[in-house]
Amino acid sequence: MKKVLVLSALMLVTFVQAQKMRIVSGNYDFLKDQKELNLVMDYSNVTFYKENMNEAAYISKREKDILNAGKPLTEVEDWKNDWEYSKKVSFSEKFIASMNKNSSIITSLNNTDAKYTLYVKTVWIYPGWYAGVMTQPAKVNTILRFVETADNNVVLMEIESKEAPGDNFVGVPNNNDRIAEGYAKTAKTLAKKISKKVK
Repeated sequence: MKKVLVLSALMLVTFVQAQKMRIVSGNYDFLKDQKELNLVMDYSNVTFYKENMNEAAYISKREKDILNAGKPLTEVEDWKNDWEYSKKVSFSEKFIASMNKNSSIITSLNNTDAKYTLYVKTVWIYPGWYAGVMTQPAKVNTILRFVETADNNVVLMEIESKEAPGDNFVGVPNNNDRIAEGYAKTAKTLAKKISKKVK
């Protein structure tokens, strides 16, 4: 049992270290002296798993997985409701909480008074899995695009974030909660870079 726990911890550390974040264009200078930031979450073209299946195919797969596990149809509906809630609420809440914890710039939704807006475009998600003592974190790929709130065509900086791990060191049984942790990790890494670059 002890060896299994150690192995699980090593696997998690490996995934944590695998996250990559690089600037595609621009720099952090425009954020100097900014106190607030508007946030928009975009899932319009997200894909899943190594097959890069679209959202409809992912939902269909989850439905089959639930039914094949011998669970009732009501669990399928519960999962679908949870998925929609996660996109509308949980993912953004996790992202915002992590940003605000690790940066002095306050990030929030629907803040049209903020000079700049951060678009978090989700590109790819691997939901991971949980099996008691063994677990594999979710992974989340995003494009982080900073634009002028008044004119979204003016892009100040674009960052590519890959394989942000979604888990904790205990394991997260719920797929959507694991994915939410991936958004939290994305925000934490971004916020720390902002704090380091903008003083």
